[in-house]
Amino acid sequence: MRIAIGSDHAGYRLKQHILRNLGSKYDFIDMGAYSEESVDYPDYARKVAEAILDGSADRGILVCGTGIGMCIAANKFPGIYAALVYSDETAILARRHNNSNVICLGGRTMDYDAALRWVELWLNEGFEGGRHSRRVGKIMEVERELCGRGSR
Repeated sequence: MRIAIGSDHAGYRLKQHILRNLGSKYDFIDMGAYSEESVDYPDYARKVAEAILDGSADRGILVCGTGIGMCIAANKFPGIYAALVYSDETAILARRHNNSNVICLGGRTMDYDAALRWVELWLNEGFEGGRHSRRVGKIMEVERELCGRGSR
């Protein structure tokens, strides 16, 4: 599994913490930012989303100050299902129930070691299907109607 990871300046330190601690276990593609110099989070949400949509990555991780801006920006892309993760339960259920392909984290709002745990929980969780397939399918239906683009 290839994982595109991106951050803005506020998420840079947490992104680096993830890469340092999990880089030997997972295949990451670092999409930037590459410093704490001020940048705009939608640019990095776009890079990660496009990597998933063009097939160069299977999943994505986005980090900004709170994770909220990245989540909003990433979810503008048809076929991207980004979830703001802030606990073990949200990490697991983002995959199990929502089949998310991107998680968003807050570099200024969460404990870095907890965030590592949430990344691993999310990466190792599968989609449960069943009634959740019907619900995710309804989201995809809206996407097709509004965007004219098929999704996964």
